[in-house]
Parts: sequence; structure tokens; C-alpha cells
Amino acid sequence: MIGRIIKIAALFISFVLVVGLSAYFALTLIIKSEDTVVVPDLVGKNVVYVLEFLTDLGLNTKVKGSEYSTDVPKNHVIFQEPEPGAEIKKGRDVRIILSKGAKTILVPNLRGLSVQQSRINLEENGLCQGEISRTYSKSIKTDGIVAQDPSAGTVITRGGCINLLVSMGMRPQAYMMPDLLGLSLDNAIPLIERSDLVLEDISSIFDEDKPQNTIVRQEPPAGHRVLAGDVITLVINKKSVEKGPTHFSGSYGVNLFRYRLKNGFLKRHIRVRLNSFGLSHDIFDDLMKPGEEIWLLVPKNVNATVMLYGDNKLIKTEVFDTW
Repeated sequence: MIGRIIKIAALFISFVLVVGLSAYFALTLIIKSEDTVVVPDLVGKNVVYVLEFLTDLGLNTKVKGSEYSTDVPKNHVIFQEPEPGAEIKKGRDVRIILSKGAKTILVPNLRGLSVQQSRINLEENGLCQGEISRTYSKSIKTDGIVAQDPSAGTVITRGGCINLLVSMGMRPQAYMMPDLLGLSLDNAIPLIERSDLVLEDISSIFDEDKPQNTIVRQEPPAGHRVLAGDVITLVINKKSVEKGPTHFSGSYGVNLFRYRLKNGFLKRHIRVRLNSFGLSHDIFDDLMKPGEEIWLLVPKNVNATVMLYGDNKLIKTEVFDTW
């Protein structure tokens, strides 16, 4: 009886041991499988894809360097360590080497692109922007690439620079500088505007032997070749102090420019341009009703010229001298 009990107890203990060992090994296998991953094949894959893939597997990506490769595109993996199929624990590093692309490249065609677009294109191809020269062009808009050196399709080593010829747009129209001497400012300004010239500065002197309020000096001189957009300066024969109804008396420190529109039925586009300190800018630009009056203050102690345009036609010009 006792022997039978011992035999049953031994069988029970053996069963418990077998079950316990089985559970232990099964749990160990499960834990081990969760702590290790199989390294995937990364060669030829884009670096962004590799980074996201390894992160999802719980592995770290370490870039060891980069090399030129004619077979693997730029920013793709050309070497990995550990090799594909190896088992490593999570949290370990996978080291990769990236491709810099082929060592030589065909120069891209930049003609017609803007300078900014061409610079981006060159950087994407591992090239740099070289010297920039400029010329007029009938076919390429301003800031567009007219030509390049080396030319498109040339084989060049990455890192090389491309020189650019950039368009300044259409060549400006050339004119002969009109003779403005002896003219009033009202008569001279239409001639200046028809030649697409820019009136930069107006100053004054006084010469008793010459007619007042007429131009006595101009730069460039009459007959010189000028281009549309060139600036000119004028000197008018005018007394340094001229009192009249358009000036404030007293010590306000300003002059008054005023103009009353003629009576009528339609509004007019009125624009007033102030020329002072060698600069010109609009100080009034709006629609006005017939009969309305415009009053504008011009600082004293400066040489200033005020030009009033009605529907883009010069109506009135007034010069204010220093006091």
C-alpha cells in the first residue's frame, strides 16, 4: 500500500516538473523572439524609407558615410552592417553607407530658368553656381538664363560650377538727348517723358542776364546718346526767394502748393509728384471731382519741384527754392 502511494507521488512530481519545464522554455522562447529581430535587406533602398523601416523594427540607423556609385542612385543604401538575415536585439544599431550618385553627371539645361530656379537645379545635381554675367535679350525675360558654360549635356564631375549668362530683358530704346536750354519746366517735362527719361533733380541759380524760370543747364548735354530710363538733372534760372500767393508767410516752415480743378461733369485722375533731394515720388494719387481744390504742404529750406498731372498729362509745375 505504501509502495503504491510512493509510486503515485513520484508520477505526480514528474508531471509537475515536466509541465513547469515546458512552460519555462516556452516563455523563454517567446521573450527571446520578442527581443530579437531579423535585419532586412536595405541595399538600394532610399534613406528615408530605411530610417522609417528600422525605427518601426526598434533598431537604430547609423550612417557611416557616403560614396560615389554608378549603380545606386543618390541617397540610397549601397552597404549595410549587419548583413540581411542576421538576428540582432532591438535597440541595436544598423550601420549603412549611402550613395552620392555617379561621380560624373550630365550638365542640366538651364536656359529660360530664373537665377533662383537654376541655383536650386544645380544644387540638386551636386553642382554649384559659378560666375554670373548679364546681357540684353529679346527672347529671354529679365533674370532668365540666356546661356551657360559648360553647355547642357556636357559630362562634368559633381561639385563643378556652371557659369551663367543672365538676361536683362529687352535692350532699352536709345534716344538723342533733347535740347532743353531756354525752355520753361512746363515745356521741358513733356519732352523728357516722351524720351522715357527720369527727371532726378532740379536745382536753381539766378542770372540777371538770362530769362527767369527757364532751364540754363542740363545733364546730359543736348545731343548725347541716352537710353530709356536714364536720369537727367536740370538747373533753372530763378531767384532764391520768390514770394507769392502759393507761400505761407510767417514761421510755419512750409510752402503751400494749391490747385483748383476746372468745372465740369467728370472726375479726373490727379497725380502729384514731388522731386526733392534727388528723388522723385508721388505724394498724391486719386480721383477728384470738378471744382475741387487740392492743397499740399512742401517743406521750406529744400529745393523742391512739384508736378501735377491730370489724367497722366502734365498740368502744372512749381519750383520751391531754399529760403
